[in-house]
Amino acid sequence: MPAAAEASAPACEQRDPLRQVFFGDLHVHTAFSTDAYVFGTRAGPDDAYRFARGEEIGLPPLDAQGDPLARVRIDRPLDFAAVTDHAEFIGAVGLCGTPGSPAYDHPGCDAFQAAGAESPPWSDTLGSFGPLIGRIGGGSPSPEVCGEDGAVCREAAAGVWRSTQESAHRFNDGPPGCGFTTFVAYEYSASPELSKVHRNVVFRGESVLPLPISSLDEVEARGLWRRLREECIEAGTGCDVLAIPHNSNLANGRMFALDHREAGDLEQQRDAARLRAELEPLVEMMQIKGDSECRNGLSGVLGSDALCDFEKVRNLPEAPPDCGEGIGRGALMGEGCVSRLDFARYALAEGLREADRIGVNPFKFGLMASTDTHNATPGDVAEWAFDPVGWRSANGPHTNPGGLVAVWAEQNQRDSLFDAMRRRETYGTSGPRHVVRFFGGWEYPDDLCGDPELVARGYAGGVPMGADLPDAPEGLRAPVFVASALADPGTPEHPGGLLQRIQIVKSWADADGVHQSVIDAAGGPNGAGVDLETCRPTGAGEKSLCGVWRDPDFDPERRAVYYARVLENPSCRWTARHCTRTPADQRHAVCENPHLPDTVQERSWSSPIWYAPPRPAGERS
Repeated sequence: MPAAAEASAPACEQRDPLRQVFFGDLHVHTAFSTDAYVFGTRAGPDDAYRFARGEEIGLPPLDAQGDPLARVRIDRPLDFAAVTDHAEFIGAVGLCGTPGSPAYDHPGCDAFQAAGAESPPWSDTLGSFGPLIGRIGGGSPSPEVCGEDGAVCREAAAGVWRSTQESAHRFNDGPPGCGFTTFVAYEYSASPELSKVHRNVVFRGESVLPLPISSLDEVEARGLWRRLREECIEAGTGCDVLAIPHNSNLANGRMFALDHREAGDLEQQRDAARLRAELEPLVEMMQIKGDSECRNGLSGVLGSDALCDFEKVRNLPEAPPDCGEGIGRGALMGEGCVSRLDFARYALAEGLREADRIGVNPFKFGLMASTDTHNATPGDVAEWAFDPVGWRSANGPHTNPGGLVAVWAEQNQRDSLFDAMRRRETYGTSGPRHVVRFFGGWEYPDDLCGDPELVARGYAGGVPMGADLPDAPEGLRAPVFVASALADPGTPEHPGGLLQRIQIVKSWADADGVHQSVIDAAGGPNGAGVDLETCRPTGAGEKSLCGVWRDPDFDPERRAVYYARVLENPSCRWTARHCTRTPADQRHAVCENPHLPDTVQERSWSSPIWYAPPRPAGERS
């Protein structure tokens, strides 16, 4: 049975000791983000939270008065959300975007204010985005905007940060109702040599840093983690925080690089690895800029997985070269190599190797997803709502609507949700609201799926997603896992897809490389498809699936990591939906792009469960 939430946490009217699933979005940009403002977004944090709760807001493009020309509403409200505007340049954004500010009429703000009013950003704005950023902020403050010593921008940044906090607290519906939860958060956006090593920084409650720590303050992630621990967690103010990396698929091998090895001797390496594991318990491995689970054809990876070819943003028009054991540059501009350490599955396996080497696993993270919306529209993930000529899809046809994070918590309240994220009892979805459970133990019966007490027995007899398997009882030689999933019912106007199968993914590492094995634990290939003339699904599927699986190849002397992947039947990708519903003479050029898939299989990924051979106290990780 799971432990109760902290005794100090106020109780919600709806509380379940066996935990409930809550869906949210922890990667959301508003007009306070430089790129979002340049792209035409004028909606702020208040608008983002209103959208997440089910209210209508405006989207670009803007009319001559600067008002949005489109109105949008989420199909179903979220349970929680966080606005994560870029920490870099928030002072300059506040100054250039606020009439009457000290810098508003300065030339450095002209291009910033004019951007985004007429055309989708990726086609017309991206090329001038870098020079524009340099003009309003740069690596050091621009005197014409920020003042000679940068004090004007620092003061403005403090004001924007206060506004972000106030918005989160204003829309947080705490106990006893607990209808909607918000977190104060921001994005740390380091991009060395145009490789993406960004993190979203999420605070537990009202106690936060006086100002965000940005990549202009700390160039390397280790500096960010150190300061978050010293200035928040250990400050004695009640502050608590975690960081969530995202878009490792655009990192050229840098996101999960084994740079803790450069910290010094073995004890210093252990300290560096512990710091990372403490501050980064989760990884966002699905969002608008693609999937970061796995990729076929990479060096050092043994075994294949046909279903890794899902929303690979760097596959167009052709796959990039392999980094091998090195790192590259330029992924943000579609350049440079791709590494196995750009993908969560292989990073999890490398973490096992490091745990064997130094006794600490730096990559012991759970899985989640979010949108990375730059429209202030958290949870706006519906494939049917995207359109290649609209601002929702302005990043281009190679991107997707994004995903959601699901959290298993006792109640929809900040402490309860944050504790669940800290213990990694989370999963990510590519958009659908599947209900996914994953337990691991040693003595689950083969008929557990038919037991109405499955969840209670899952907790009592083992561990949930995100946890370590306990040591095996005497005489038991292989772990057993149970995975269950409920399909997303969708809405009456847009029903959800049926389930095809649940797979269990196992990974481990040895001297030969990183190994992967994918097993169908429930369901399987079923012949389901899509009528591409209408985008109507064809074939059978399931509203629920459950499977019990015992590892037949278990080696008690070898570390391993396991997670569940839930797959829907195929459905039309958002680009194909546009081509199907639009007259031939009005179709976007995406309809002639041979590199875009017509269909996708929406999916969810549980956080892993880890196995480690029994070791002396203090060495297990």
